[in-house]
Amino acid sequence: MNLKLFFSPADISEELPANSVGHAVQSSGSDNFDITKCDIALVGLTDNRSAGESEGESDGADKIRAKFFQLKKGAGNYRIADLGNLKSGESLEDTNDRLREVCEFLLRHKILPLIIGGSHDLSFGQFQAYESLPELITLLNIDATLDLEPKGDENATFLDKILTYTPNYLFSYNHLAHQSYLVGQDHLSVLDKLYFEAMRLGELRENFQEAEPLVRMANMMTFDITAIRSADAPANPNAQPFGLTGEEACRLCWYAGMNEKLSSISISGFSPSLDDQHGKTATVIATMLWYFVEGFYNRKDSGKFESSEYTRYVVSQEGTDDTLVFYKSKSTDKWWMLVTFGNKHNQKAYLPCSYKDYTNATHGELPERWIRAQAKLI
Repeated sequence: MNLKLFFSPADISEELPANSVGHAVQSSGSDNFDITKCDIALVGLTDNRSAGESEGESDGADKIRAKFFQLKKGAGNYRIADLGNLKSGESLEDTNDRLREVCEFLLRHKILPLIIGGSHDLSFGQFQAYESLPELITLLNIDATLDLEPKGDENATFLDKILTYTPNYLFSYNHLAHQSYLVGQDHLSVLDKLYFEAMRLGELRENFQEAEPLVRMANMMTFDITAIRSADAPANPNAQPFGLTGEEACRLCWYAGMNEKLSSISISGFSPSLDDQHGKTATVIATMLWYFVEGFYNRKDSGKFESSEYTRYVVSQEGTDDTLVFYKSKSTDKWWMLVTFGNKHNQKAYLPCSYKDYTNATHGELPERWIRAQAKLI
């Protein structure tokens, strides 16, 4: 596949120091460029046709990229490619189709698409790229709202399109940091009936660490910056006075980078004309990218749960012969629980969980995540 046909070069002309992120990123325009030797591919989106008052703005990806490239490189051996900005199609559907084709190619070659810019509804093209893969996937969405409207503009309905998409290869959908006064109870009921998880902003704040297993479940992640409070990220027409702080957004991106299962991520909703004179929102997003990349190059868990890398805990359920099995990584202290299913319970799934899930089980309480997983797998 000739990726250059799909992209326009990024508009970055600034000279970068040798210790910067940008200096370590390979440009697709370089003579010796080889995408197959990269781990991560930076994909810029310029299509904002469904972004309301920000429609027509196309330089968001370049402004984020410029801030990101100026940051100091971390300790990892970066193998990152910058593909440039995806050429928009004649329609939003055409742009989604192009994004799907590019992401399909990258996923087949075990390269993680890191997508910046554009409107949130373009995550539909990111999602469609997984159709050609053999496994079911879990999608994590971080957003102040829940875009489940059956009618309306693309940004308000794209999640409904994902949940009703056929063929169905979505095992689970999880939502983080929604704000209750922006989300209808009927929409939350839909998620609950499908045994999906949603953690509102206040819940997340009470125990931030409990969000980490939800992030670790994801194969695909989308992050709409409306989830970040307007004081830290003003450059969105729907920016809210309450929301995640910039630091909390970076922490979630660190969790995502550390997640061995995660194979694509997108950050959307940036409208440059609404940013302050110092480019505050672009700086926050650039820092989120930095934490994601650092997490990616610090991945440690092998997933070989029966090996000496993990400690196995068996919890008996009082009054029954049933047991719950948990695993704890010796290197990262992360937890998983074993879920068996099938007619003879001979199939296994290892579900990310928290220490709280384990302690609840030791007190005779079945973890809610275990119950939801059983309901979906039966």
